[in-house]
Amino acid sequence: MKPVRAITWTDVGGREASLIQRCAARDEDACAELVSEHQRMVYQLSLNLLNDHNEALDLSQEVFLRVFRTIHTFRGHSSLRTWMYRIVVNQARNRQRWWRRRHRAQQVSLDQHIQDHGDLPETTDHGPDRLVGQKQLADRIRVALDQLPFDQKTAIVLREIDGLSYEEIGFSLGIAVGTVKSRLARAREGLRAQLRDV
Repeated sequence: MKPVRAITWTDVGGREASLIQRCAARDEDACAELVSEHQRMVYQLSLNLLNDHNEALDLSQEVFLRVFRTIHTFRGHSSLRTWMYRIVVNQARNRQRWWRRRHRAQQVSLDQHIQDHGDLPETTDHGPDRLVGQKQLADRIRVALDQLPFDQKTAIVLREIDGLSYEEIGFSLGIAVGTVKSRLARAREGLRAQLRDV
């Protein structure tokens, strides 16, 4: 197993190190600054992993609470962003397990209900057919992503949507770079199989 190189405080950078220290000292302005800088990333990753707007909002709050409770333990072995990716992934995994235990699959989402029973009459124009086609393709990709095992889905989201390096993904998931690559290969293979007729 090839170890992932740990970065040092000097790699993190003076501004980020200062922000972390101020947050650890409970400086409210620093905490607000941290949220402002990372809230979009945290929400978008949560949404990509959970595929539910409200769940992603709830998870984002949990992530920032966790960040502020534990930021004093941050030792600069990664960038702050990568450390936060790890927290989002762990919290999303925990939430998914919680829902699985409560048989979420038996519940019906609003989207599924509309698909089964129809929507209210349309009052607006959807625009060109191309936009409709793009939305349908995006929906199929999202469904295909949801069919992947959580670990594979997480790896592909971090790589293809968030643009993380193999090393950053390895740190975020707590796995070796070789394992990252094999998970990505299996995820891509799974997506190809599901989207073959697109």
